[in-house]
Amino acid sequence: MSTQPTQQQYLVISALGQDRPGIVNDLALHVTDAGCNIVDSRMTVLGGEFAIMMMVEGAWSAVAKLENQLPGLQKKLGLTIISKRTEEHEPKTGGRPYMVEVIAMDHPGIVYQLANFFSSRNINIQDLYTDSYRAAHSGAQMFSANITVNLPATTQVARLREEFLDFCDALNLDAVLEPVKG
Repeated sequence: MSTQPTQQQYLVISALGQDRPGIVNDLALHVTDAGCNIVDSRMTVLGGEFAIMMMVEGAWSAVAKLENQLPGLQKKLGLTIISKRTEEHEPKTGGRPYMVEVIAMDHPGIVYQLANFFSSRNINIQDLYTDSYRAAHSGAQMFSANITVNLPATTQVARLREEFLDFCDALNLDAVLEPVKG
């Protein structure tokens, strides 16, 4: 009789290494071969480096097998890999997801200022994606951010929107704060 837990186990894996074709395939193959499933992931190329964060799930034995394979996989694939056991994400009840989009001339500190605005109001950032690019018409360096925040149920949205737009005007940021649709 087995005493091992039968419920799903969760592991967050972060990997970083030189970009090349096939990295996603190699990682996904090892996750699948261990008997796990990728339930959430973010992958991107930053400079010449490939970066991934993923959450995998599986039976206790499958997650343990994958954890044991990670040091060899790190060496085989030329990646720096770290992992941490976690729990399934339980959405907070009572919150409302809102989407924030920001575009501006790029300058240092924009991410900090945005994070500070929400943090100081006890608003959790669920997802954050930023990018910089050259404007097609002028060649100026531009910044964009897409942020998903979870507004507490007690948040007065009209007041928050007004404060946010005033904040953005003071920093010369073009922005919107809208409910997540769908």
